[in-house]
Amino acid sequence: MTASTLAAGTATPSRWPGLLRRHSAMPLVIAAALLGTYLWVRSSRLDDIEQRSLNATTLLRLLRQHLELTAVTTVVVVVLAVGAGILLTRPALRWLAPGATALANIGQATPAIGLLVLLSIWLGIGFTTALIGLIAYAVLPVLQNTIVGINQVDRSLVQAGKGIGMSPLAVLVRVELPLALPVIMAGIRTALVLAVGVATLAAFINVGGLGELIVTGIKLQRASVLVTGAVLTAALALALDWLGGLISDLLRPRGVA
Repeated sequence: MTASTLAAGTATPSRWPGLLRRHSAMPLVIAAALLGTYLWVRSSRLDDIEQRSLNATTLLRLLRQHLELTAVTTVVVVVLAVGAGILLTRPALRWLAPGATALANIGQATPAIGLLVLLSIWLGIGFTTALIGLIAYAVLPVLQNTIVGINQVDRSLVQAGKGIGMSPLAVLVRVELPLALPVIMAGIRTALVLAVGVATLAAFINVGGLGELIVTGIKLQRASVLVTGAVLTAALALALDWLGGLISDLLRPRGVA
């Protein structure tokens, strides 16, 4: 089997039935959790504070803020970490990989709330501060998985690509990246879940998001607000992880386990 055969082809319509069967459970779990929470809150007698926190307008605003922060973080992390991972697997720069991985590990080794507080003291509160904190926290899995994924590609396939006249860029794009994609996507999925979770702490530095519900519920001892914020955050993380798994399977080259 040649490198071009392994690297060729993304998803075709025939893959959809199997993908839908394999990924059908998680949407049902998420829907059941959201429905159960909605029915519980709906059946409860809410005071003025709970009504202000749990109306549709407020929930949509907080969800939009949370998604914006998560989306921007993920895009920046993917661009920086995948790009850096590719460079660090090139022969001339491979010796820098351990140091770069150790540097990326500093952000994740620091407690998230402590990192955000330190950054807010230095940079002030706001979206940019939260974004930098989330990037520092989520960059490691993508960087590490990109390096591991590319390095574990069978070298005979790389040599075969070079042997049929491919340029180094063509070998990277048509052989190495497609075969490393499942590992890279696993890192991106991990980063997504981390970003959703850590973004709840952005409420402490006045960025909003679903963490605002959790903070309000804790401070004012409103269980309905706290539980709603926690369930929505968990549902968002699970939904994005599910979507990442679906995309990973769609993009997975045929013949790659």
